[in-house]
Amino acid sequence: MSKNFTLAQFKTAQTRLSPYVRQTPLLEIKLEDKTPVFLKLENLQISGSFKIRGALNTVLGLGPEALANGLVTASGGNHGMGVALAGALTKTPATIYLPKNTPDSKVKKLKAITPNVIVTGDVWDDANACALEDAKENGKTYIHPFADASVIEGQGTIALEILEAAPDLDVLIVAIGGGGLISGIATAAKLINPEIRIIGVEAVGAPTLHNSCKAGELITLDKITTRAGTLAPKRSADLNYSIISKLIEDIILIEDEEMEITSKWLWNHCGIATELAASAALAALHLGKFKAEENQKIGVIICG
Repeated sequence: MSKNFTLAQFKTAQTRLSPYVRQTPLLEIKLEDKTPVFLKLENLQISGSFKIRGALNTVLGLGPEALANGLVTASGGNHGMGVALAGALTKTPATIYLPKNTPDSKVKKLKAITPNVIVTGDVWDDANACALEDAKENGKTYIHPFADASVIEGQGTIALEILEAAPDLDVLIVAIGGGGLISGIATAAKLINPEIRIIGVEAVGAPTLHNSCKAGELITLDKITTRAGTLAPKRSADLNYSIISKLIEDIILIEDEEMEITSKWLWNHCGIATELAASAALAALHLGKFKAEENQKIGVIICG
């Protein structure tokens, strides 16, 4: 499956979202080796992560019939928060399925927005099967966390903001879970600047897109071992794979311990609090798995 996106679609999403989401800061810092890096702080987004962009862009584009029976999704937590807030903004009931590895803090935050939070299954893929069944049986509108064009367009608005603030960036480093964030950012960024390099980062314990790109086809992992639950689907989707396999220069694998080291560094040196997955992209640069060339300007997405 493939889709031809236009820059106009991303700008339409930006206009649609602008009354509701924050244009998060782009903060320039220096790493310990003095490498400058621009951090896009989506941890300061209204839902606590970038996920509100794609979820809300999708929901705001739905008609009354699609909203009538409510919304349903499955999430590692952040997309669920985005759908729950989108439901609240449009006065639409939302049901959120979460895997058992979702942190209790995220479960509690979601339950404060919608009472319809169901924890089931070991990983996202299990929870997602339940969400799809709920949609089928009860007529709810299912909002996919990554394999949806309107979700991708919403996430791509991040690239519009980054390149408006820093148009001469050479590289963007982006964490990968299912692939919605990097699909949107890579597509929008390349439409603005075809020469920009996009680097993906996945957890060693969930190398879904890394292994798929290496195999030359979409694959399903046998198991998930990372504690970074928002980076941990066993399988992506054709739409995301088709974008990522064409537009991403490399996918770097990061250990959970490396995410922890970088999360602590971000807090101790920058006062920035992130969850484990949100430090993955910076960890690739911070710990030398991605080597910056001299005078390169690098942007990193702090996703939540």
